Amino acid sequence: MRIFGVDPGSAHTGYGCIDTSGSRYQVLVCGAISPSKKRAFPEKLLEIRDGLIALLREYQPEIVAIEDIFYARNAQSALKLGHVRGVAMLAAAEAALPVVEYSPTEVKRAVVGYGRAEKKQVQAMVMLLLGLQKPPEKLDVSDALAVAICHAHSSRPADLAKVLHDNGGVGRNWRRYRPHRGGN
Repeated sequence: MRIFGVDPGSAHTGYGCIDTSGSRYQVLVCGAISPSKKRAFPEKLLEIRDGLIALLREYQPEIVAIEDIFYARNAQSALKLGHVRGVAMLAAAEAALPVVEYSPTEVKRAVVGYGRAEKKQVQAMVMLLLGLQKPPEKLDVSDALAVAICHAHSSRPADLAKVLHDNGGVGRNWRRYRPHRGGN
């Protein structure tokens, strides 16, 4: 399965695309889209969208996994993050790809085993799981790869396909999935 992970941010939107056969992972691409600080916010959103669309077109993932919003103390920061997440979802929708979302706690638990792990711990486990020789240059990049790994650890493809179909192509949380138990 080819999974494209996104860690949204208005300063740096991390991305990472991995291939997995279930027990092994291969990184196809990772990096960050970092719009100029001098640009207006709508222009930053357009740059992020265009960058993601180009990457999705080039790497042809089967699904896009996006980190959900954390509860920020600063409402303005949370609002900007919500805009960037919306742009990432729009890029996935334009590429006709299903989207799943994972909270930061879910990602940390799936990758590190502890939902309150520090970003450096997540980065270290991402390096270990992906066999990287050096850490990604930005924590946003290791976070995006962690989101992709989280999805690889937590999804069952047949069940996920049903969830996405039933929810119009958007998976909210794999833990809330309940298989159909026969009958009508």
